[in-house]
Amino acid sequence: MTDHHAGEPEPLSLEEVAERLCDPASYTTVYHRPLHDQPMPAVKVLREVMERLRAVLFPGYFGNSDITPESMRFHVGANLDAVSRLLADQIRRGYCFFCDREQVEGCQACEDRAKNLAGRFLAALPRIRSYLADDVQAAFEGDPAARSPGETIFCYPSITAMTHYRVAHELHHLGVELIPRIITEMAHSATGIDIHPGAEIGRRFFIDHGTGTVIGETCVIGDNVRLYQGVTLGAKSFPKDASGNIIKGIARHPVVEDEVTIYSGATILGRVTIGRGAVVGGNVWLTRDVPAGARVLQGRAREGVFEYGAGI
Repeated sequence: MTDHHAGEPEPLSLEEVAERLCDPASYTTVYHRPLHDQPMPAVKVLREVMERLRAVLFPGYFGNSDITPESMRFHVGANLDAVSRLLADQIRRGYCFFCDREQVEGCQACEDRAKNLAGRFLAALPRIRSYLADDVQAAFEGDPAARSPGETIFCYPSITAMTHYRVAHELHHLGVELIPRIITEMAHSATGIDIHPGAEIGRRFFIDHGTGTVIGETCVIGDNVRLYQGVTLGAKSFPKDASGNIIKGIARHPVVEDEVTIYSGATILGRVTIGRGAVVGGNVWLTRDVPAGARVLQGRAREGVFEYGAGI
């Protein structure tokens, strides 16, 4: 193991530190400049987009708490107008991040496409709200500690993560580059719940407690599924082609059918299917299919006394 503290450097002047940090050999692997010289997506702006969307999707809970049915039209309209402009610009920047100038039809075409996709995304908001309303109800019904659905909207990490996921998933389906991943990572950093925007998740989904839960890109999750904290729906080791390059884009994460419950700390890897109504116990490690209605639990704990660590 390398000791990164070995050879502590002598103090330098600010000018000398700046000079070293501006040496191309120092920053090549951590610096990016789009070929079009366009600015990259801005996390700060995307946070504003998400806050405005939360105010639209859950009126009264976020944003202006004094909103009434009479004023809602103006409140929603003002937020949608801002989201439309901000999101279209961020979508365009996402294209620019990956763009190779010689392979696109032109910057104006990307700008027009970004505006079009922002408009199509806004049209999906009633459907997204419908899904989130079901998620909220599932959280309320699934946790006896919740005193009202509103408490889950305000307080539950599952609802925060699902709001970001449902927005990001819609953008992902529309073909938006980079932005969906940034949006789900915002929720990941706040809740500890890591959901890839490419995952397919049905209605009434609830993650109890949540922290440490991971849902991979090609997961397919049905309706009325509940996970607990620390569940991993991940992939096994990645297959490689004849040249040794990782093969991407293949289905490599679990399929979880309707009405499944997976308890805390369970790890399920690979393209396996957890059948309808199955229950997977805590800390179970699974790399095979589970039939519908099955109960998969850990073996009984071994009882015994080990003196001074003997036998362990």
